[in-house]
Amino acid sequence: MKAINIKQKLTKFNSHWHPQQITTVDNMQVILAKLKGEFVWHSHDDEDELFQVIKGTLYMQFRDRTEVVNAGELIVVPKGVEHNPCTKNDEEVHVLLFEKLNTAHTGNVAHERTQTTYPKI
Repeated sequence: MKAINIKQKLTKFNSHWHPQQITTVDNMQVILAKLKGEFVWHSHDDEDELFQVIKGTLYMQFRDRTEVVNAGELIVVPKGVEHNPCTKNDEEVHVLLFEKLNTAHTGNVAHERTQTTYPKI
């Protein structure tokens, strides 16, 4: 039971689209990630995802629209909804995510960016 310094944790990695687990809460994990460019269209059949933007602007693409999520804001992507997080103008975006421990990084989509384990930092 110690405070977790999110800014300090963000200095421990530089890779984009490689989530890092900072803690767990029951069957949920709290993850930090650095995003740059476009990710992968995917969905999660059984899990919601919460994205909180810490730095920058996240563009959460859905098939029918794009939601702009600014620093200090969050968005919940409901289970089963296809989405594609991305950034613009070569901006690096920092996000904190809450998701179930068994949530697959890219859902049922296999891609070169898919991560099967998240380092604990």
